[in-house]
Amino acid sequence: MLYYLFDYLEAQYQFPGASLFQFLSFRAAIAALLSLLFSTFFGKRIIDFLRKQQIGESIRDLGLAGQNEKAGTPTMGGIIIIFATIIPVLLLAKLDNIYILLLLFTTLWMGSIGFIDDYIKIFKKDKEGLKGKFKILGQIALGIVVGATLYFHPEVTVRQEIPVQMEELAGKSSAFYAQEKSTMTTIPMFKNNEFDYAELINWIPGSEHLTWLIFIPIVVFIITAISNGANLTDGIDGLAAGSSAIMVFTLGIFAWVSGNVIFSDYLNIMYIPNAGEITIFVAAFLGALIGFLWYNTFPAQVFMGDTGSLTIGAIISVIALMIRKELLLPLLCGIFLIENLSVVLQVSYFKYTKKKTGVGQRIFLMSPIHHHYQKKGYHESKIVTRFWIVGILLSILTIVTLKLR
Repeated sequence: MLYYLFDYLEAQYQFPGASLFQFLSFRAAIAALLSLLFSTFFGKRIIDFLRKQQIGESIRDLGLAGQNEKAGTPTMGGIIIIFATIIPVLLLAKLDNIYILLLLFTTLWMGSIGFIDDYIKIFKKDKEGLKGKFKILGQIALGIVVGATLYFHPEVTVRQEIPVQMEELAGKSSAFYAQEKSTMTTIPMFKNNEFDYAELINWIPGSEHLTWLIFIPIVVFIITAISNGANLTDGIDGLAAGSSAIMVFTLGIFAWVSGNVIFSDYLNIMYIPNAGEITIFVAAFLGALIGFLWYNTFPAQVFMGDTGSLTIGAIISVIALMIRKELLLPLLCGIFLIENLSVVLQVSYFKYTKKKTGVGQRIFLMSPIHHHYQKKGYHESKIVTRFWIVGILLSILTIVTLKLR
């Protein structure tokens, strides 16, 4: 909204300073500052409200040190992250940008599903919350909307170099650039590192019109996997929010360079028109996560609940899909991947050994894996800090792929 206001003031009245809002870097900085201030200052009031409404966490007895002290801690704190992200975006972003609209929809959609889950747990006294199949259906629905939009919407394009022969240059080859619809993505650490999902089904006659049949299911899988990974990671104070902030910062760098024609050309990466505006959302989201950490680090004054964790994972995956860096998610979101794998391995091995020997055995003392380290006697602050360090390392390796071919 402010973007359009100052654009009008600049055009009509040459209002001093109004031109600053044309700069992506300025709006991103203001978005980060506003979201940080909102989540820090208004977060306390929201926490007090949640406490008065007795919206407290019900702790299951897992035999973990310090778990009883967490009982009654306000949950549903993910609404702090959601509001602190949406408000600056509405004020500072171009609201006619398809990427911004899709990210706002993702935030509200997954935030609503997470809110319903937390509501059932707290007010209906059902520790299981929303049934798993309904969460999955919600994630699938989001994946279909995101996939269909990215595939069919005319404003979702990439810039392609198209070689041509020019007679006036005496047969010499030249090239021009055009914006066109494409299902191209980036394969990290390879030269000529662009891959078209259409190639997966190019053996089918008329496959050029059927690529959406493979593209949309891939989008659904990615969103579901990352969203659930973030949900599993939210098990100890500050782990999910801090790890996610590191990932989001990295995606912000990729969004910046992918949406800038000069940087993308210098780095020889795919230029995505209009994607630079994603930086505004990323900046607001990053500020919201850091502000939330003020209250979520040990000992936590508030938990994000599924309202926050499901939303965080969905946003991260959608941003990666928009900037065509989804194949980097296993590296960038390595923390989520490890948490997911620890649960899958634990459950699979337990069922296998129970079927073979009659007695189920475990690989870890407890899963997800952060609980394994708690069982081994590590303080949760040390676990979280070391996971953050691993996340920073993975983030650096992800950024290095910009030039490592």
